[in-house]
Amino acid sequence: MGKKITLSVIKADIGGFVGHSSVHPETLETARGMLSGSPLLIDYHVTHVGDDINLIMTHECGKDSGEIHQLAWDVFSSCTTIAKKLKLYGAGQDLLSDAFSGNIKGLGPGVAEMEFQERTSEPVIVFAADKTEPGAWNLPVYKMFADPFNTIGLIIDPKMHGGFLFEVRDLIENKKVTFSCPEELYDMLVFIGAPGRYCIKSVYQKGTNEICSTSSTQRLNLMAGRYVGKDDPVLIVRCQSGFPAVGEALEPFANPHLVSGWMRGSHSGPLMPVSVDQSNPTRFDGPPRVIALGFQLADGKLHGPQDFFADPSYDLARQKANEIANYLRSLGPFEPHRLHLDEMEYTTMPEVSKRLKDRFEKLR
Repeated sequence: MGKKITLSVIKADIGGFVGHSSVHPETLETARGMLSGSPLLIDYHVTHVGDDINLIMTHECGKDSGEIHQLAWDVFSSCTTIAKKLKLYGAGQDLLSDAFSGNIKGLGPGVAEMEFQERTSEPVIVFAADKTEPGAWNLPVYKMFADPFNTIGLIIDPKMHGGFLFEVRDLIENKKVTFSCPEELYDMLVFIGAPGRYCIKSVYQKGTNEICSTSSTQRLNLMAGRYVGKDDPVLIVRCQSGFPAVGEALEPFANPHLVSGWMRGSHSGPLMPVSVDQSNPTRFDGPPRVIALGFQLADGKLHGPQDFFADPSYDLARQKANEIANYLRSLGPFEPHRLHLDEMEYTTMPEVSKRLKDRFEKLR
């Protein structure tokens, strides 16, 4: 048995260029330069979606490695310095502390990591989203691993027919629960249908407990106690040989679903699948975007990426997302375009409510 490989995807918004639309080339260059010189890594790839920098790294240090997290922190700190020099908008907004404390979780950046033994063939997809929150992955991951109308392998692949285990996190109470599907599917849907609170963190193969998928579940507003932007989550999915085929993992994004985020993190909008080049949200700072980069792993080396959503077969999904965006924008500050009240607690809503509370009269 060879050594286990760890795949770490760590992201942060260190400042937008221009506004919240993209990242400055100098920050990407800096990130690549710092990772290329690290003896800790087997391989790396630096990319972005909208105004978020994504570090994709392979190594043998295991999950939650202080050294890997320190490296990512140092990269984001150096990029923040450049962002401040260039007066980029929201420079360093995802870095909630001035000091690293051994683990980057809880400090702002989003983290998705998995450790596994490489199979004979190891295709992986890294999904990254901008202008939304971790619950945006609930519907696609459910469809990938539990919906036979999306994933035919659940019916015709003997290695998938038994189903999967879903670890679901309660982001408010900071708890977790594991559902065995398909038999507990209806129970799970009660929770994951409320993506603002309950998020699918990881999926495991039944019988082997092999990790299939994992996501970032950091909620910036909950950590900071103030509005600092949406969380712009990342997701890793291993494909083929008992896991969803590459096409099955991509298929949920062909029909854009509604997610929370968009302008000022306070609106619902369609999640639009785009290439990296098209991942700069501009219309009302949106609509929310998702990219999908495919890699073939071989001895820890990241061969790729293949930019999956650059495929014209997603043109209709983008057109549909634009049509949905048109309709929702026509509603302006009214729900359901604007998020419901308990999602507005970091805006002017509490301040206005407090100011007007004495003007509300009890009905007799």
